[in-house]
Amino acid sequence: MGLPSFDLSPPGRPQAGLQPRQWQTQLIQLLRRRLERPGSHDVLINAGPGAGKTLGALLSFERLEREGRLQHLLVFCHRSSIASQWLGAAERLGLDLREWTPSSSPQGPQHGLLITYQAAGRNLEVLEQQLQQAGWGAWLAIADEVHHLGMDPEEPDATAWGHAFSRLSEGASLRLGLTGTPFRADNLAFCAARRIQVHDGQGWVEQIAPDLSVEPRELIAAGDVRPLEFRFQDGWVDHGRQGELGDSERSPLSQEQRESWRARNLRRAIRLGDSSSIALRLLLNARRRLEAVRREHPGAGGLVIARDIAHARRICGLLEEEGDRVHLVHSQDPEASQRMDTFKAGEADWLVSIDMCAEGFDAPRLRVVAYLTTVVTRTRFVQGITRAVRMNGERAATEPVPRQPSYVFAPADPLLMQYARTWSLSEPYVLRPKTNEAEPESSGAMRGASLPLQAVEDGAGAVIRMRGPELPNFLVQR
Repeated sequence: MGLPSFDLSPPGRPQAGLQPRQWQTQLIQLLRRRLERPGSHDVLINAGPGAGKTLGALLSFERLEREGRLQHLLVFCHRSSIASQWLGAAERLGLDLREWTPSSSPQGPQHGLLITYQAAGRNLEVLEQQLQQAGWGAWLAIADEVHHLGMDPEEPDATAWGHAFSRLSEGASLRLGLTGTPFRADNLAFCAARRIQVHDGQGWVEQIAPDLSVEPRELIAAGDVRPLEFRFQDGWVDHGRQGELGDSERSPLSQEQRESWRARNLRRAIRLGDSSSIALRLLLNARRRLEAVRREHPGAGGLVIARDIAHARRICGLLEEEGDRVHLVHSQDPEASQRMDTFKAGEADWLVSIDMCAEGFDAPRLRVVAYLTTVVTRTRFVQGITRAVRMNGERAATEPVPRQPSYVFAPADPLLMQYARTWSLSEPYVLRPKTNEAEPESSGAMRGASLPLQAVEDGAGAVIRMRGPELPNFLVQR
């Protein structure tokens, strides 16, 4: 079965006010230069959540195809839910992008195909044969969420997705990698990336260098996304066993520097106990904030990131007792995707999630996030909280710049507060030799966690506020 032939007569495409953002214009120029100067056909883009990576990549192809520099594109994405966003964005631009299936035989004008990494790995030989038979000419390969394409130079066959992408994109005129997530801490390189040598103060290390980096703080300054404000709930944590006689040691959540105690403090802080529990106070404060936000944004919704299913169900019960409409989503629920879609459409007040609302979850109505899980890697924290930075066109047309903030509620864990200070900055991905492998974020010792921007007077029990960390001064409302 071969890929179909293409009618490349210029189609009429609706442009309906779609103007590239500044960084998207830079991307178009960058890809044009790479096509004019053969030698390096890999381009890596690191753009923060809400930057418009999907639309930027498709706008670039559309512009270069009109100029006669490219003819087709092949898009690789992480999962089917993200595939639908690519198809919708292509339709907005008048591009005929179709999802590939082993049995499909698309007819008529077509600019390109879309396939998930899983499907590419399973159907590698079939796809290779089809691409060879298609005779595409100059074409663009796009790797969405490229940080999933881990490739170990010593074991090139170890990671199927990266291996499949590399083989299938060998004939592409350009390979464009897109990411908005700090790269995995698994010490694996990935394809479609440049490496540079940098000095880290102790010696020389290799870093993966993006060709274009768009940090969240730049997007906030431009009004493309919302700033975030943080509310960290502090409190005292008892370290004696329940029912144990005698005095038990207590420590404030925000100031505990001993790693084992810090982790134990957080586990206890997210428990939904009596009215004095940190988690319950946090949840009630998040509810009140959402009610306040709804006075100017009536359709706003909230997200709670829970530890496990039992924990999430208890959270749902508490919110429902307050009269809220709640959707629970987790990987064991076959209707989870449908519930997420109905939440996006405004059906529920809150979405309570376990590992379901990270990459690709786009809900512009989301304005409040409650982080109630023990996962404390920077990647997972940033992925979770940045679900609330996106905007739709209707809100963008009515709100001044800087945009109205979204809010993050979390226990005053020192690591989480450390990540909150730098969420709007991009961190490089360092490649370390296997003999000198760095400890993962979640298990290493504390790295000099400092006190929060506004320390509580009595050491515990209050809410620690942090406004838009590391933002330009003019964005901080005084």
